[in-house]
Amino acid sequence: MRAVLVDKEAPANLSLGAVEEPTPAPSEALIRVEAISLNRGEVRRAQTAEAGFNPGWDLAGTVERTAADGTGPRAGARVVGLLPSGAWAELITVPTNSLAELPESVSFELAATLPVAGLTALYALEKGGGLIGRSVLVTGASGGAGNFGIQLARLSGARVVALVRREEHEELVREARAHQVAVGENVGSAERFGPYHLVLESVGGQVLGDVMSMLAPGGTCVSFGASGGTEATFDVRSLFFTGAAKLYGFILFHEILAHPASDGLARLSRLVAEGRLEPQVSVEGSWEEIGEVAQRLLDRGYTGKAILRVGG
Repeated sequence: MRAVLVDKEAPANLSLGAVEEPTPAPSEALIRVEAISLNRGEVRRAQTAEAGFNPGWDLAGTVERTAADGTGPRAGARVVGLLPSGAWAELITVPTNSLAELPESVSFELAATLPVAGLTALYALEKGGGLIGRSVLVTGASGGAGNFGIQLARLSGARVVALVRREEHEELVREARAHQVAVGENVGSAERFGPYHLVLESVGGQVLGDVMSMLAPGGTCVSFGASGGTEATFDVRSLFFTGAAKLYGFILFHEILAHPASDGLARLSRLVAEGRLEPQVSVEGSWEEIGEVAQRLLDRGYTGKAILRVGG
């Protein structure tokens, strides 16, 4: 069968190749993949992985064979799922606690946007507890997780401030229903809307350091990315004098050990079916274009999500 593999001669080190069909464990379903989406983390990993490595986190497709232990969706069910690697293939095995059945009205393409970006936003927001009437800052707001974060925070009753680097991204986050938008490479423009009960922070660098001084008493900054840099400094006295302020390091594949992906994916897909959550899709195409689309992601050539159809 075909799969996306690391190929050092291809654009973004990614191209289609041949691999053996997988054999599911008792708690795994065999899935025929219909659509995938790209995330910066897995594409970056492909730049250093060995040739022949099969990457991929996000998938949507149909259950070809149900799990032998009787758990999970039935054969023929339309599903969305998450893997730590190997999702970009025609056939894959997925643990049933990482699969959710899709409502009929949700396409494979829209579903494929949900696993990493959607779950990151959903589970990161839950670190803030009850959000009704609270202020939430979303940095890196024009990206996939940022866009979901704005929408989900708004649905949770929060007052949402979106931080974007460029003016041309302002309309995008307003469409996601941010209450206020701050524009700039640093967070100074967001300070006047604070303090914040919760910050969803994906930029890192000095942005992370600066938002720590914008937390309200008892506030939490959830750090899940470092697109702007891996080192930050902040005023420690400001942190502890704020009172019970917290910095939380968030890794999705750690979070789902305690909070299975199946639960979050079911909730997200229902919101999409109800028209209350709208994935922001910037690029659609065939997985034959994987190298070119991945390179555009590395070059920041688009915001939002890229969806590729499998097969054909």
